[in-house]
Amino acid sequence: MAYAISDDCLACGACAEGCPVEAISEGDGKYVIDADKCIDCGSCADVCPVGAPAPKKD
Repeated sequence: MAYAISDDCLACGACAEGCPVEAISEGDGKYVIDADKCIDCGSCADVCPVGAPAPKKD
C-alpha cells in the first residue's frame, strides 16, 4: 500500500530528500507521492517533522 501526504505537510522537502525511489515531488502547497513509484518503505515518514506521510487508506 502506497503512502500519502496529509494536509499537515509543511512543504519542507525532507520527505522528498529521504525517498529512495524519488516518488515524492512538490505539489500545490504540499508534497505529493506518486503511488505507482512508492515502494511502501516508510522512509518519508521517518524524516518528516510533522508525520504528514502515512500509509494510504483505501
